[in-house]
Amino acid sequence: MIAALVLAGGTASRLGGGDKPLLPLGGATVLDVLLATLRPQATLIAISANGDPARFARFGLPVLRDAPGHAGPLAGVAAGLLWAAENGASELLTVPGDTPFIPLDLAARLGTAPTWAASDGAIHQLVALWPTTAATRLAAWLADATDLRVKTFGTQLGMRTKNFADAPDPFFNINTQADLAAAQTRAATLPQR
Repeated sequence: MIAALVLAGGTASRLGGGDKPLLPLGGATVLDVLLATLRPQATLIAISANGDPARFARFGLPVLRDAPGHAGPLAGVAAGLLWAAENGASELLTVPGDTPFIPLDLAARLGTAPTWAASDGAIHQLVALWPTTAATRLAAWLADATDLRVKTFGTQLGMRTKNFADAPDPFFNINTQADLAAAQTRAATLPQR
């Protein structure tokens, strides 16, 4: 069974602050678009975010805080792995909360965990399929706290890279107002999901 986790912990500093998954997109929000794509691919879905979970209440999903004593994307992945394992999932699909155009068949195309996505010559370390058995290993890694980069842990875990040649880039992410405008234009051309 596959569980999915939307990583919504960024501060959106280049956009003036706030939650990027809650930005408007195509008459909905970035998170609405992401969830419509994830629901057919995962049995369970959660959101990784610190702060007041009430801001995500309308989505009716668990909101997971980072692993205690840690911050950053790996802490979110760690909390997600524990949640997924506790709910009987064997794999956890993670996606950043600012990448609304992920493929409808992302999980299937990634194959088996551990695998992360690449496109246009770049590895997208958080667009990944993680084995839930890695929860203990990641907890120990975070406790050591010498290198908290996703790339370093993923490499040590043996992540395989799956290249996506889709055009336009399915892992386009929204970081600036110009990116948001480009996403609005792109969303207007997509069929309803």
